[in-house]
Amino acid sequence: MNAMDSSAWTGEEAAAAVATPERAPADFKIERETHKLEKRLCREVGKAIVQYNMIEEGDKVMVCMSGGKDSYALLDILLKLKARAPIHFDLIAVNLDQKQPGFPEHVLPDYLKTTGVPFHIENEDTYSIVKRLIPEGKTTCSLCSRLRRGILYRVADELGATKIALGHHRDDILQTLLLNMFFGGKLKSMPPKLVSDDGRHVVIRPLAFVAEKDTARWAQHRNFPIIPCNLCGSQENLQRKQVGEMLREWEKKYPGRVENMFNALQNVVPSHLLDGALYDFKGARATGVADDNGDKAFDTEEFPAPSALPGVQVVRIQ
Repeated sequence: MNAMDSSAWTGEEAAAAVATPERAPADFKIERETHKLEKRLCREVGKAIVQYNMIEEGDKVMVCMSGGKDSYALLDILLKLKARAPIHFDLIAVNLDQKQPGFPEHVLPDYLKTTGVPFHIENEDTYSIVKRLIPEGKTTCSLCSRLRRGILYRVADELGATKIALGHHRDDILQTLLLNMFFGGKLKSMPPKLVSDDGRHVVIRPLAFVAEKDTARWAQHRNFPIIPCNLCGSQENLQRKQVGEMLREWEKKYPGRVENMFNALQNVVPSHLLDGALYDFKGARATGVADDNGDKAFDTEEFPAPSALPGVQVVRIQ
């Protein structure tokens, strides 16, 4: 499984051999762009699954559905990959109806029936619990998420799920990294795959390599019945919103910066950070053996010149 190429999952070679039917120029362009988007989504999700061994032979994957664009995209792409994957695995979609006022409880069941995927709706009135315990005006997200997590873990046990799939994407991962750096004093983000905090479940994020703009475009193309995320009346996470806007601004002004940040999460050099738990700084001794990862104390670090946009002047500060 680890040695398997992600193209075995996505079926890209076979897809490339299929001829595209004749279309009017405008229709053909839209169809071509949509086809490219689908291939990219399948490729990135397949790559993440293979690189982190997220899904194995015989797995039963519980896909958590919130009604947002990302969870719809996750289920949709996993269904496509399931038809092409070189292994057998099952999917079951799960939604937790927390009894928020105005929640359109028919939307997800009606949609899921059209997909043919088995699904389960769990009804738990966590909304009343949160409103009872959290004073008016205080943020409810922390308690709500803890309650939701515990319920979904229980449901995973009851359904016999071996993996729990969440719809967090690349931008969520980078936002969490920056939030932890800015406000938590930690180099920590969302892992692509990790054992849950109760030690009993494996949580996976198959959209780890996918940009949010691609899930948004796919949701628009597929016309998913999106359910608003503010039905509980909770305040938006302003810190996460600000960090998300900053990343989007960087992506516009400095192409490649966000991608480099994400690549850095997969290319960590513990000896060049400051955490003594990751590298034995106290025990470091001269060995007389050259090492490319050794400190180049008197060298100026060289980085590739940033890409320039038309009308944007790039100035290198010495």
